[in-house]
Amino acid sequence: MPGDLHTHTTFSDGSTKVEKLPFLAACAGMTHLAISDHDSIQSVRYAYAHPVQNGVHLIPATELTAYDYERAHRVHLLCYWPDDCAALADFSALMAERRLTAMLQSCKELEQICPQFRTEEALELAKDSGTLFKAQVMQVLCQYGLADGIYNSVYKSLFGLKPVRGRILHTPRYESVDTVLEVIKASRAVVVLAHPSVYHSMELARELIAAGRLDGVEIDHPRNTPEDKAELTRLAKENGLIVTGGTDYHGMNTVTPRPVGAFATSDEMIARIGDIAKARKATWKKSN
Repeated sequence: MPGDLHTHTTFSDGSTKVEKLPFLAACAGMTHLAISDHDSIQSVRYAYAHPVQNGVHLIPATELTAYDYERAHRVHLLCYWPDDCAALADFSALMAERRLTAMLQSCKELEQICPQFRTEEALELAKDSGTLFKAQVMQVLCQYGLADGIYNSVYKSLFGLKPVRGRILHTPRYESVDTVLEVIKASRAVVVLAHPSVYHSMELARELIAAGRLDGVEIDHPRNTPEDKAELTRLAKENGLIVTGGTDYHGMNTVTPRPVGAFATSDEMIARIGDIAKARKATWKKSN
């Protein structure tokens, strides 16, 4: 049976507790699940501590954020089977600190224009993550009827980037794609470019594939376009890449809610991910 290899919990900007996701995956007929919280070593550690839950095999994972400075947009890199190592822990801590600093400034400004909002309520919702995401700020506003959804018009007015910059938007500084790929390499992980259509990353995808810097691409994703899926499928076949799928589950913290297991990765590809990870770890052990 397949696995959903792209999900989020309260370890980052999802609304569902991590303990619940394996149950949801089992109900959907999944045999494997990757909890891939943003820039989080917590999701990695949870999977190593709970290798099988509700009959579902957990794949240690995280989704790391990078920035393509040449094209001026974010990039998400899915990282499977990373070691719980200093490189990943340090990166996770760095991004948590930067994200919290940016969001606290946004919250300070929001308190000035919205007297019902209190930063401490958002921090309470975000306590599992060790930082603060926009989603938790929006949850507070939704709770009091002050927003029309997590990522709808109020969100755009506050945190939007284009065409008009949001009133309280402050973004953390992201590391370059090269830097984040080095973090993944240092953790002996398998790297998959997440949802290339979402951040218009097809040009970058072509570059990284040509340079042999990706192990795979995420194709079966709800926001990938048919045109990009077709090209990614061709590129994956030509270059022997892993092809993954995932729901990008966030619980209620999304525009269009989708259940765990709505998009999935085949058994064959899950096995390939595991084999590559094992080989890298074995090679590293021999040389250290």
